[in-house]
Amino acid sequence: MAVPREVAPGVLVATSRQMATNSTLLVGERDVLLVDPAWMPDELDALATAVHRRGLRVTGGFATHAHHDHLLWHPGFGDAPRWASEATARLAVAERRALVEFLGADFPRPLVELMGRVRGADSRIPDESAPRGVEIELIVHNGHAPGHAALWLPAQRVLIAGDMLSDVELPLPFFPDDIPAYVDALDRLAPYAQQARVVIPGHGGVGTDAIARLNADRRYIEEMVTRGTSDDPRRHNPGMHEAHAHMADIVGT
Repeated sequence: MAVPREVAPGVLVATSRQMATNSTLLVGERDVLLVDPAWMPDELDALATAVHRRGLRVTGGFATHAHHDHLLWHPGFGDAPRWASEATARLAVAERRALVEFLGADFPRPLVELMGRVRGADSRIPDESAPRGVEIELIVHNGHAPGHAALWLPAQRVLIAGDMLSDVELPLPFFPDDIPAYVDALDRLAPYAQQARVVIPGHGGVGTDAIARLNADRRYIEEMVTRGTSDDPRRHNPGMHEAHAHMADIVGT
């Protein structure tokens, strides 16, 4: 994992070697909220070390959705409360066995035990975990996963999009392949994407092109639904051939 880099005032991002997964640190004075810390054990070790070297106090965590690579934690972050949408918190309990299996048999047991221990908070980050002076708005929808949440920082105009608005991943509707929920999620995110100076996807590059990414996702879905094919260049990225084939199955081509 790369050293966390500042992409906007008080917003740091570290990117994993695994699926270009982004961990986001929201810093206010000496407090920090960790959003989706990930991914590999040594990278979580390094992230905990980076937090301590900066003299930061972890006040909480936030998981954007109930997938294994977004529910992780590390003992070095301490025992601050961890949050997610109400739906994500329920899924983290109900689907725990499958989520653990996705981590693999060699994943360290202490990290397995910490995975997914989130509480529900739909409307806002509770005061005990919000970094001082940092305003955060939660945008909860059902695109990609039930109860998926994005975070909007109005002062910095930063959109933390979770597993949407990626420059490397195609749109990935959740099982059982709810395309309408994904389109609705894009509609929910559109006003924020219009304003965003910076967009941070769950996987891929941090960018300044949030609305262009959102429009690309709309175009891909529309092309697949209406024509059964698309020339979106992301379909050639690692792992996206299967995703594109799956989307073709969804739309019946």
